[in-house]
Amino acid sequence: MREEQSIVPPINTSRKVNPNDILLPPGYSIDVFAEGLDTPINMIITEHGEILVADAGILSGSGKVLKLIEGKFEVIADGFNPPLTGINYYKGNIYVSHRGFITVIESDGTKQDILSGLPSLGDHHNNQVIFGSDGKMYFGQGTATNSGVVGEDNEAWVKKYPFFHDYPGSMVILKGQNFKTKNFNTASETSSALTGAYSPFGVSNMPNERIKGITRASGSILRANLDGSNLELVAWGLRNPFRIKFDRYNRLFCSNLGADERGSRPLANCPDEFQLIVPGAWYGWPDYSGGLPVTLPMFKPEGKPQPEFLLAYHPMNPPSPYVSFANHSSIMGFDFNYNSDFGPYGDAYIAEYGSGAPKPDDYSMPKVGHRVSRINMHTGEISNFAINHSGCPASYNGGGGLERPIDVLFDFYGSMYVVDFGMAFPNEPYKFMPKSGVIWKITKD
Repeated sequence: MREEQSIVPPINTSRKVNPNDILLPPGYSIDVFAEGLDTPINMIITEHGEILVADAGILSGSGKVLKLIEGKFEVIADGFNPPLTGINYYKGNIYVSHRGFITVIESDGTKQDILSGLPSLGDHHNNQVIFGSDGKMYFGQGTATNSGVVGEDNEAWVKKYPFFHDYPGSMVILKGQNFKTKNFNTASETSSALTGAYSPFGVSNMPNERIKGITRASGSILRANLDGSNLELVAWGLRNPFRIKFDRYNRLFCSNLGADERGSRPLANCPDEFQLIVPGAWYGWPDYSGGLPVTLPMFKPEGKPQPEFLLAYHPMNPPSPYVSFANHSSIMGFDFNYNSDFGPYGDAYIAEYGSGAPKPDDYSMPKVGHRVSRINMHTGEISNFAINHSGCPASYNGGGGLERPIDVLFDFYGSMYVVDFGMAFPNEPYKFMPKSGVIWKITKD
């Protein structure tokens, strides 16, 4: 989720919903499980079979936790700092990730912030908490910027937080490259600012400048005790690790969104990465994408300079992704299937949210995003599982199928739930229509 997702006034609107517009492999059926939701971002099922849904809160300005009670979703907790990016359940408590905070809702309804001050004031935020076999909680922390430099695409949050920027996970030495942009902190139309990597807007770098690493690093996987104490850095060099999850072999996987062609340091054709997380590893951001250096011609935006390295030295050769997805797929929530009656055992099913780019030609990005894909965890092959017949979001041609899939979850019986975030206003991909969120249920016939 990005800062540009802002509150919009409520309007009377309805979303067309038609499961028949969605293509599935033979032998599967899809139905509407719930509709009329505001920006649902993830769903969980507790050990008692209770169904909880997180509302991101970007319409009302208040993130919410909803519970299915007698066939209706009711708010059981609210007031969370939007965007609320995910919830989870562990030993009677609900863990809520919202911008800058992780809050526990105890069984009696009491709310307690167990982590605060997380570096989530920029483009990306802290994401859903999960729990490891070591008894600790893990979560992803996104970067402040698109590609390492606070610039022309960050005006909205720079005006609120002028000293905020990205932070590395270990000491880095910078090349000293700086980027000249319009100085939007002044009224002058001719004033410019020179900004370097890992620096606030308008602060330049020197060659061989050293930047100290911190635990609360941008673009990282972090872990802590269940009360938030003993926060540790697991891995870094990711851009936006939106979802993480352990499989049954105790391997930690992550959906990591690639950089966009925007800002003072635009990068073209950056893939989304499904990564196997190795403790202590650096995954390449901001100088690599998909395991490849951004100095390759494929990453050069049309009509703009070839990207150069920001770091003079790299912590390591970054791991290649377990699987790469096309640019602007926007891979989000995922789950592993362990019911052989549903499909191949152990394969991952992942929600592709689709492009948030403002240009109409990028919005549809023919046959990219707006679907659920299956990852063969043995071969790495990616295949469509649930996709509109058109291959585009439902709103593109007035259909009633998938719009913005953002989470996938299997229940105890092997049914799949797909959380569909909702429908954006035309040409405004970060402003969403009220009551347009849907949860779909897919079963094997």
